[in-house]
Amino acid sequence: MGSPKKPQLRSQSWFGREGKQGFYYRSWLKSAGNPHDMFDGRPVIGICNTWSELTPCNGHFRELAEFVKRGVYEAGGFPLEFPVMSLGETQVRPTAMLFRNLVSMDVEESIRANPIDGVVLLMGCDKTTPALLMGAASVDLPSIGLSGGPSLSGNWRGKPIGSGTGVIHMSEMVRAGTLTQEEFIEAEACMQRSTGSCMTMGTASTMASMVEALGMSLPENAAIPAVDSRRSRLAQLTGRRIVEMVHEDLRMSKVLTRSAFENAIKTNAAIGGSTNAVIHLLALAGRIGVPLDLDDWDQLGSKLPCLLNLKPSGQFLMEDFFYAGGLPALLREIAGHLHLDCLTVNGRTLGDNIADAPCWDHDVIRPLADPIRVEAGIAVLRGNLSPDGAVIKPSAASPALLRHRGPAVVFENIEDFKARIDDEALEIDENSIMVLKNCGPRGYPGMAEVGNMPLPPKLLRKGITDMVRISDARMSGTAYGTVVLHTSPEAAAGGNLALVRDGDIIELDVPGRRLHLEVSDDELAVRRAQWTPPPAPERGWAKLYIDHVQQAHLGADLDILVGGSGADVPRDSH
Repeated sequence: MGSPKKPQLRSQSWFGREGKQGFYYRSWLKSAGNPHDMFDGRPVIGICNTWSELTPCNGHFRELAEFVKRGVYEAGGFPLEFPVMSLGETQVRPTAMLFRNLVSMDVEESIRANPIDGVVLLMGCDKTTPALLMGAASVDLPSIGLSGGPSLSGNWRGKPIGSGTGVIHMSEMVRAGTLTQEEFIEAEACMQRSTGSCMTMGTASTMASMVEALGMSLPENAAIPAVDSRRSRLAQLTGRRIVEMVHEDLRMSKVLTRSAFENAIKTNAAIGGSTNAVIHLLALAGRIGVPLDLDDWDQLGSKLPCLLNLKPSGQFLMEDFFYAGGLPALLREIAGHLHLDCLTVNGRTLGDNIADAPCWDHDVIRPLADPIRVEAGIAVLRGNLSPDGAVIKPSAASPALLRHRGPAVVFENIEDFKARIDDEALEIDENSIMVLKNCGPRGYPGMAEVGNMPLPPKLLRKGITDMVRISDARMSGTAYGTVVLHTSPEAAAGGNLALVRDGDIIELDVPGRRLHLEVSDDELAVRRAQWTPPPAPERGWAKLYIDHVQQAHLGADLDILVGGSGADVPRDSH
């Protein structure tokens, strides 16, 4: 038998033309010095780059792209780099999540509109990863992910500090009066010591792990530090591999199967991953056409243990994770729970990729028989306060608060919270339940990471370090505490969260998966008749977003973006 027939290259609809049209398409690219044979049937590889000086996590992507190009050239491809909007979690207001779906549109339309046969997705900071995956999935060409990697471990006065987690901890110390403002500022440069994403198991590291667990990157993608030369090596190998994927016609839909998503959910539990992964994977599944819902997170992952001893759930940082063996070593520990026959982008199965993965430090990657948390996945809560679901990360919560009943202290929005939380006269104690409204997909807008509300200083001074907090917001993956998030429907959409008043009794029962507001249906109906929805934006992206965004339990994608339009070649431009 002969070798399999290679697929027809999309790019030849541009470059393989005679006459005026071929002249147009080739001539302007020849201005960059490209010789004519670059257009003669070589796979064109788009390098989707989220580099920006406003996104420090991705600040090394110019150099990383050059290593990808080197690999593409070695494999006989033609690399062409293109930019898309970059989302810097630390700088973008009101929240980078507001623009995740916009970037996905940018990615999707850029790929489809251009002479591209395969794509390398350069992603790092939190929302760049799901945005690029979502956009590429809606086109469904051969695509491969390359994360930027975590930054070096933070170190302040001889002790490790981690992105986000350290900030939250130290800021509470300042508010409690146990750390000076000068010391707090001194720690800033000690925490972020290099380019790269958060070196805790925040959303960026979680999503890099999801990319690898889904099979959408080469092995070791999740944990190699950004400034380690092995990250550059991986980039070069990624460039080589995408050319082969084009020849094999290995599209995203062949990798992103239901089984692959189940592997990712279980991996998220084992790494103590961010609650943000829930929303992003639900949205990605919707783009590629895989049935996945909120209850899958509870049913598939909530009983699995957390093996990764990493902040915020543990003590180590991403650099330690890499030296201990990285994600392949962790996946090998939970291999009995995974679909090992899932195809990955390197053409091998997940089982093949992790079969011989060594673990070099069992203090960092704990054995399955000796986890740091016994049940560590995402728990989904339902009740009259969250009929469509809410989520909590038990591994980051205080065990004593997983069953709690107390009076609500209500904040109508984030401005109300900031104006009152430091007030010594605020009527609140450690038994209270803090409730924050109007911070969901429509409410903020964009569903900001404000759900892990700081505690009142007067309670911090008493030594209180955790309280039950409930909102329709998200929280950073670097955060911790007994925090109920993603309450759906959100307040701005008329969910019962909008009707909660000070003093209302709320019952949280995580083992029973229950979140209940002890207010009668009749009283809620009276309150609903008095409720007025918040004003909505009148123009631009924010209006389009609010008009079409789905609720959190559906992934907060736009309803008009669910699914995809494929990779058909558009009509000529002239």
